[in-house]
Amino acid sequence: MKLNGKTDYNLGKCFVFVILLMFSVRAYAQKPNKPSAPPSHSASSAPSHASAPSHATAPSHPTAPSHATAPGRSAPGAHPATPSHATTPGSTGRPGTTTAGRPGTGTAGRPGTNTAAKTGGPAGRPGTATAGRPGTGAPGRPGNTPAGRVAANRTPPGRQVSLKGGGSASIRPNGQIRSINRNGMQIQHGLHGGRTVVSQHNGAKIVTTGKHGGYVQRNYVSRNGHTYVSRTYVVNNVSYTSVYRSYGYGGYCCYYGYAPAYYYNPGYYGWAYNPWPAPAPYAWGWGGSPWYGYYGGYFAPYPVYPSAAFWLTDYLVAASLRAAFEAQAEANAKLTPPGPEPLLVASMGPIPAAANSNAVALTPEVKQAIADEVKAQLAAEQAEAGKGASSGGQQAASGEVPPALDPKRRTFVVSTELSVVADGDECSLTAGDVISRISDTPDDDKNLDVKVLASKKDDCAVDKQVAVSIEDLQEMHNHFREQLTGGMGELAKKQGTGGLPKAPDTSTVAGEVPAPPADTTAAKALQEQQSSADQTESQVKQEAGGSNGGGQ
Repeated sequence: MKLNGKTDYNLGKCFVFVILLMFSVRAYAQKPNKPSAPPSHSASSAPSHASAPSHATAPSHPTAPSHATAPGRSAPGAHPATPSHATTPGSTGRPGTTTAGRPGTGTAGRPGTNTAAKTGGPAGRPGTATAGRPGTGAPGRPGNTPAGRVAANRTPPGRQVSLKGGGSASIRPNGQIRSINRNGMQIQHGLHGGRTVVSQHNGAKIVTTGKHGGYVQRNYVSRNGHTYVSRTYVVNNVSYTSVYRSYGYGGYCCYYGYAPAYYYNPGYYGWAYNPWPAPAPYAWGWGGSPWYGYYGGYFAPYPVYPSAAFWLTDYLVAASLRAAFEAQAEANAKLTPPGPEPLLVASMGPIPAAANSNAVALTPEVKQAIADEVKAQLAAEQAEAGKGASSGGQQAASGEVPPALDPKRRTFVVSTELSVVADGDECSLTAGDVISRISDTPDDDKNLDVKVLASKKDDCAVDKQVAVSIEDLQEMHNHFREQLTGGMGELAKKQGTGGLPKAPDTSTVAGEVPAPPADTTAAKALQEQQSSADQTESQVKQEAGGSNGGGQ
């Protein structure tokens, strides 16, 4: 049959369509089966660090509390029977942190800074792994965690305010100032009302804590290839000095390691480390102390002591709790009560009585972990004492892993307030809380993951996972060593009395470097910085819309 041109054209189109369809079906039939995508390594499927086995009972992980910024620290070796103000006002003075006394560390409120002398870090990078360090993380990297680690929201709630003339402020949701970074001055407010101020002038680092505490740090000496700095602490108008060795690690400078001015006789450390012939009872005499009653639901001393390590454990914990009590009293009363014994019930003001039914007990397992840390440090100091002063400095040599990253060191006792972030909410760690390091590799902001092992009422809850900087953990270790030196001095005076066995030779040998005389200008510098901080806060409150700093 003859078809017209239009019909031919339509049939042609149909023929082409059929051919194309046949090729498509054949290609699909021959296509190999594509394997399904591998399981996603999301936070829900990856093992969480928070579920890691607790190190509460692991032995020999020596660590320590940081230089507490709580007011009322006594000079090392001058500790009365009741653990005195054994916490340090301030720490390394690392700009831009809510860590009392340690601005510039891995904690809350560090707008635009990573470390000391690095104020005003990269702007507009809110995704940071460091609690409270808006403006330091990598762009678009919420949590800023290294590969293989579970990302967590570590950015504290609130808002950032750009200040006139430069600088920034971090404001909490309730309108309180978390931090201020302006004209080289960093001001930090803890959740419990404390304030820390840090600045640098003429080569000196000035750190003020509270109304009557702080320190001035200056370069001191170079010896055996190491540089040492001295800190003149001023606490309630009393000055004393401590020395720290500075060293770098991982491209960062500087970490500071406590350098004892003296060591005890090696035999004394052995006596403190090893079991005593029989468990010894001891009456601390804390019954009438307000701090002891306040934390009665959290801490209870051992009934007897099988060795000095357990006696020193109670000494260290009690000293930290007393510091926390005094810091809270000052934050509430806005002044330190006069007199040699500042622990007055009236000074507590609005602080409620301890609710023992709600307190989280410092469990025997956690106390055992602290005791293991004490024993490990006793062994380390015995070895250092045996080497003599000429070999000092080897423990913190440049390039060597700092104690905060030592795999054997896991348990840390907090001795200064840290504002951190847990599950997106800001919370505090205060003196006497206990944490365990659960990560070994720092993130981009030099933070490590820790798990809360024990905490007081109104602090971060037990088992919460938060980020703490290497510097903070290093300072905890420093403070631990200072407290241990003071505790050994107190034990040397008490040995052979009150039920304690008699100790061997308790004489001392020279440490790495002697402590210098106190800086006579330190008290004035601290007072001037407090006044300058008051003025800065007043201006910032106006610019930020009348926010209440809630500080000094």
